[in-house]
Amino acid sequence: MSRTLQLILVLSTPLALLAAAFVLNGTIATGAGAYDYVVRFDLPSVNAPVGLPRVDGPPDASRPLVVIDPGHGGFDPGAGQGALKEKAIALRIALALRDKLLASGGLRVALTRDTDRFIALADRPDIARRLNADLFVSIHADSAPANSARGASVYVLSESGSSEAATRFAARENGADRVNGVALSTTNANVGAILLDLSQRGAQAGSTQAAGLLLRELGDSGMGLHRDRPETAALAVLKAPDIPSILFETGYINNPQDAEVLGSARGQQALAEAGAKAIRAYFARKLGG
Repeated sequence: MSRTLQLILVLSTPLALLAAAFVLNGTIATGAGAYDYVVRFDLPSVNAPVGLPRVDGPPDASRPLVVIDPGHGGFDPGAGQGALKEKAIALRIALALRDKLLASGGLRVALTRDTDRFIALADRPDIARRLNADLFVSIHADSAPANSARGASVYVLSESGSSEAATRFAARENGADRVNGVALSTTNANVGAILLDLSQRGAQAGSTQAAGLLLRELGDSGMGLHRDRPETAALAVLKAPDIPSILFETGYINNPQDAEVLGSARGQQALAEAGAKAIRAYFARKLGG
């Protein structure tokens, strides 16, 4: 073999091995599920509002609108006891409440969620505000250490929570906030503060009235009550300044007696019926009917 041919073989062998390595590497990567392209898409902004739900009931915007908010959902199960999860209980009661309100006629109803999905706390009352709701009802189930409590409770926003909500709305600079249909950006600071205060007073009065009616109906139905009067707390889902809002704690999920009610179709229907009666009574009083 000539020296020239030997030299060519010596120089070409590493190149051949390198080329083979590239080919084999590409074949193995493709076989392992790799791809030679990249898919890019835009994620929604963290500040983008959540989509609005469907509104059921009469196609008449003058009819009162109730927004029902089943607590938790998706990766957030809420309280639990074995297979019994708060997110599922809240959704079942909310769906039953919606059906009972629609069956009676005269009211429009929307749910913040009607499936097992997560919605951020701030988005829940925001949905009600964007829909111009007349009443917001958030449904939950409670829990307590060592089964030490039982019975249903109803919460309204505390005075400290109300002040915090007012401060938050007044501090926004985008001029988009509306209270009872009036854009605060079109008013001077003093008028805006008065409108917000009056709106909050009206919403708080409505919340307390709705809560009292719900407790009355729960008591009349024989359902156990943890407290026979509305309780107050600075809860995030209640911080809409112009919508009467209540949080319905349907019972203690880790109490055996409450769990039996919460986990049964009969108990869920009874809780929904009490809620429907209270809501109808609330609007009957408000509308003078």
